[in-house]
Amino acid sequence: MATAPALPFRARPGGLELRLRVTPKAAREDIAGLKAEADGGTRLSVKVRAAPERGRANAAVIALLARRLDLPKSAFRLLAGESDRDKTLLVSGEPDELGARAARLIGPAP
Repeated sequence: MATAPALPFRARPGGLELRLRVTPKAAREDIAGLKAEADGGTRLSVKVRAAPERGRANAAVIALLARRLDLPKSAFRLLAGESDRDKTLLVSGEPDELGARAARLIGPAP
C-alpha cells in the first residue's frame, strides 16, 4: 500500500511554513498540485504569468496565494528562494487554521 505524500507545509510558531515550486511565465495562474522532491518531501506547485524579474513572480505568487487562502498579502513573508524556483514562505496566523486552508489548496486525498 502506497503512503500519502508529505504535505508541503508545517506549523511554526505564529504561522505556517509553506514550501513551493514556482513556474513563472506560465500560460495561466494556478495551484497545480504537489511536486515530489528527491528527498521524499513535497512542494506545492504554483504557476504564475509574471516573469522572474525584479521580484514580479514572487509578488504574483503571494497575490495568488493570498486570494486562494483569503488572507492579506501582508500575511506572507519570503523566507528562502528569492531568485529560485523553489521557495519557502512564512504565512502569519494561527497554524491549525492556516493548515486547514492550505490543505484545501491541495484538494481531497486520493
